[in-house]
Amino acid sequence: MAYPFRLPEVVYLGRGALANLGQEVKRFAASRALLITDAGVQAAGLDKKIIGMIEEVGTKVDVFAEVEAEPSTETVDRAGRLVREGGYQLLVALGGGSPMDVTKGASVLAVNGGSIKDYVGIELIPQKGVPAIFIPTTAGTGSEVTQNAIFAFKEEQVKKGVVSRHLLPRVAIVDPELTLSCPPRLTAATGVDALVHAVESYTALKATPQTDIYALEAIRLISASLRTAVFNGSDLEAREKMALGSFFAGVSLANAGVGAVHALAYPLGGKFHVSHGVSNALLFAPVLEFNCLSNLAKFARVAGAMGEPVAGKSCREAAMLAVKAVRELVEDVGIPTRLRDVGVSEDDIEFLTLSAEKQTRLLSNNPRAMTRKDIERIYSSTL
Repeated sequence: MAYPFRLPEVVYLGRGALANLGQEVKRFAASRALLITDAGVQAAGLDKKIIGMIEEVGTKVDVFAEVEAEPSTETVDRAGRLVREGGYQLLVALGGGSPMDVTKGASVLAVNGGSIKDYVGIELIPQKGVPAIFIPTTAGTGSEVTQNAIFAFKEEQVKKGVVSRHLLPRVAIVDPELTLSCPPRLTAATGVDALVHAVESYTALKATPQTDIYALEAIRLISASLRTAVFNGSDLEAREKMALGSFFAGVSLANAGVGAVHALAYPLGGKFHVSHGVSNALLFAPVLEFNCLSNLAKFARVAGAMGEPVAGKSCREAAMLAVKAVRELVEDVGIPTRLRDVGVSEDDIEFLTLSAEKQTRLLSNNPRAMTRKDIERIYSSTL
C-alpha cells in the first residue's frame, strides 16, 4: 500500500544552520512574531540570540515561555488564545518537543478556534494555522519535522495525540550547536527517544522503502554517538550526528508512524509525569523483545545498524541482539530500567494496561498484534 510522504517546506540542517533564521523571518513579512519556549531554554540564554536575530530584520517579537515539560491541554489552549488575540503573524518555536508541540497547537487554534481537545485524532483540523519556524535545542523528539503533537490530559491522567498535515512545520532549522548546552540527563532521554522513533518506524506496518532509508541511517547515527554526546557534551561531532539522527528519525516517524512502545509509554507520562523520553526508554527493550518474532530480518538489520556482530548468526539470533543492544545503551546513559524506579507499583498495572489498550492508533501500527494480556505482561515484567 502506498502512503503519503511529507516534509517541512524548508529545512536547514547542520552546523551554522541558524544563520538562515533572519531570511526566513523576512520571507513571511510578519510585523509581529511570538517566540514560544520554556524556562530551561531561557536559563541557558538561547532565547536572547533568537530574539536578536528576529528583531534585526525588523520584526517585533514577544515571548511566551510558560511551556512546561509534558505540556497540558490548558497550556496550549492558553497559547492559542494569546496568538489569536495578539494578532501574531509568525510563530517561532525554540526548545525541545514541548515548546514545539505547543507551537503547533497554538498555530492551528489561532485560526480554527476551540480547544486542542477538539482535534485529538487524525486529520480533524480544518485549516492550516499561523506560519511557524521550528528550532530544536535537543536531539530527540523530531517534532520539527512531524505532523504530530502530544499533550497531557490532566483530568484523565493520560497523553493523547493530534495528527494533521496542518501541524507540519513550514520551516525547520536544525543546528547542532544549539544542543551543546543540553545537560547529560536530557541528552540521554531525548537521544533514546529518537532511537525509539527510528526503530519503531522502521519496523512499523506503515513503513515504506522510503522511510526505511531514513530510519536505518538514524539508528546507525544515534547508536554510534549517543554515549559520547551524554558523557562529553562538548563534542560537536557527536552532537551533529545526534541532530542528524534525530531529524532522520523524525522524518521516518512522521511518515511511517510508531507503535507499541509509545502506546505503553503514554500512560506513564499522563499519570506519573515521567518524561516522554524516559517513558519510551523504560518500555523500549521489553516491547522490542515481544515484537522481534514479527519480522526477524528487519530486527536483525536493526542489530547490525546498532553495531552488533550479526555476521554468521542465524536470523533469530541476530534479531535478538537488537534487544541486547537497546538494554545496554539505555543502561549506559543512565536512564532507569524498571517501572518501580519512577514510582509505579503492582497496583498501577491495571490502570496502565487499560490506558495503553486505548491507544489504538499506535497499536494498529505495531508489527505484532498485542492483546490486553500481552500489555499487562510487559508492564509486569518491567516492574
